[in-house]
Amino acid sequence: MSDQYEVQPHTKVVRGPNRASYDRTQIHGIIDDALICHVGTVVSGRPAMIPTAHWRVGERIYIHGASKNRILAAIADGAEACLCITHLDGLVMARSAFHHSANYRSVIIYGHGTVVADDADKMEHSRLFTEKLEPGRWDHIRQPNKQELKATMFLGFDLDQVSAKVRAGDPVDDEEDYDLDVWAGVLPCHTVWGAPIDDGRLKPGIQRKAR
Repeated sequence: MSDQYEVQPHTKVVRGPNRASYDRTQIHGIIDDALICHVGTVVSGRPAMIPTAHWRVGERIYIHGASKNRILAAIADGAEACLCITHLDGLVMARSAFHHSANYRSVIIYGHGTVVADDADKMEHSRLFTEKLEPGRWDHIRQPNKQELKATMFLGFDLDQVSAKVRAGDPVDDEEDYDLDVWAGVLPCHTVWGAPIDDGRLKPGIQRKAR
C-alpha cells in the first residue's frame, strides 16, 4: 500500500496547493485526533449537513446516528456524501487585515456510505466509538440492547477519495508592511478537558475513573 493517497480531480487541492497533503499517515492522524466531523449530502434536492462523532478502522471512517435520520437515510439509499474534519491550531494575526489567517489541519473525504447491518458488527462499532471517547469505558457501562442497535444506523466510508490541507507558521505580510508598528504573530489554540461535572442523579460514592 502506498504511503500517499491517489490524487483525483475532485480531491486535488487547487487553492493553496502548497498546503495540500495526500500523506496517508498524516491524514489518519488528523482523522483520529478529531472527535467531530461534518457530513454533507443532498436530501430531496437540497443540501444538508450534520455534525457527528466519527472513528476510523484502517482505511474506513465510520459515523452513526438515528436510523430515521434523513441525512443518514439518504446516504444509505446511495447519495454521495462529503465529510469534513478541521482542527483550529491558532489564529494568525498579521499586520494587515487582508493577511489575517488561521493555522489548521483539515481533511475532506468523498464517497458513498456502506451500511453496517450485522448486529455483532454494530455492537463492535458501538464499542469502538465508546472507546474513542474514553478508553476503558466500554467495560463499565451498559452495552446496547437489540432495540437500541435497531434504532441506530452505522455507516462506513472508504478512505480512497481524500485529501488534507494544513497551514502552520507565521503570518505572511506584504513586504512593506513589516515596517508597521503593529504586533503580529500566532495565538495558539488548544483543546483541553475541564474538571468533570457529576450527573445530578449520580449515586453517592461513585467516582469517575481517570481519563
